[in-house]
Amino acid sequence: MEDVQGVSPVVKFAVPVIAAVVVAIGGVSYAVREHHAAKRLAAQNQQAAAELASTRGQLTDLTARVNAMVAAQQQEQQQEAAQQAAAQKPIVHHLGKPRAGRVAPSRWRKMQAQLDRQEQEIQATRGDLASTSTQLSGSIARNHGELVTLEAKGQRNYVEFDLYKQKQFSHEGPVGVSLRKANVKHQFADLQLMVDDRNLTEKHVNLDQPVMFYTPDSEQPIEVVINVITKNHIHGYVSAPKYGKTDLASMADAAANGNPNPTAPTASRKVLTVPQQ
Repeated sequence: MEDVQGVSPVVKFAVPVIAAVVVAIGGVSYAVREHHAAKRLAAQNQQAAAELASTRGQLTDLTARVNAMVAAQQQEQQQEAAQQAAAQKPIVHHLGKPRAGRVAPSRWRKMQAQLDRQEQEIQATRGDLASTSTQLSGSIARNHGELVTLEAKGQRNYVEFDLYKQKQFSHEGPVGVSLRKANVKHQFADLQLMVDDRNLTEKHVNLDQPVMFYTPDSEQPIEVVINVITKNHIHGYVSAPKYGKTDLASMADAAANGNPNPTAPTASRKVLTVPQQ
């Protein structure tokens, strides 16, 4: 029997059920989509976090490399500055009078060794002072023109030299000089020197680095300076005080005896041309 309105009771019952099923299916479908979306978002977050961690690691590694390069550059600059300072530092020797007599006993040799070490420390200090004084006074000539300017002051004698590698000594002023090695690449030379009958070896003498000798007869040093280094050849000069203690004493005696303008011995300077390389 049909309802008075012409709608079957089955239909009336089925419609809400179908509607409920449709709503349930829609809810489940939405929940499934949201779940998948959440999973995708979580995966994207994990991937982003991994990429961020990798980027941070690369940044940290790059920062460490940059810091290492900066530190290496600073160290290299410090080494270059130290080498330049060492290249300009004078080499100072104090030559006393030769000693005679028998060999000292063991304990005296020990005491002598201690005295020698103290003397080396004193020489090093005086060398630093001499370096400062030399730089302030500008008493080192780097070429022939500057040498002429220094000679014009009339305080010292200057002898220029051109030396080639050989074992024989070339007597330049008060110093005998023998070139044993000329390093063109690094611009230094090894010398054998004869000063006051003493044979001295000087290695790694740089350009414009004065080698100084203090002798008992003078309070001013004798200087050996190299201005040019070429293959098996050096060009430079020897500088010596114009008057020693003996000369000054003779001049004082002459002045006391009525000769106020004595003629003191002076050394002539050779003017040499630097060979073309």
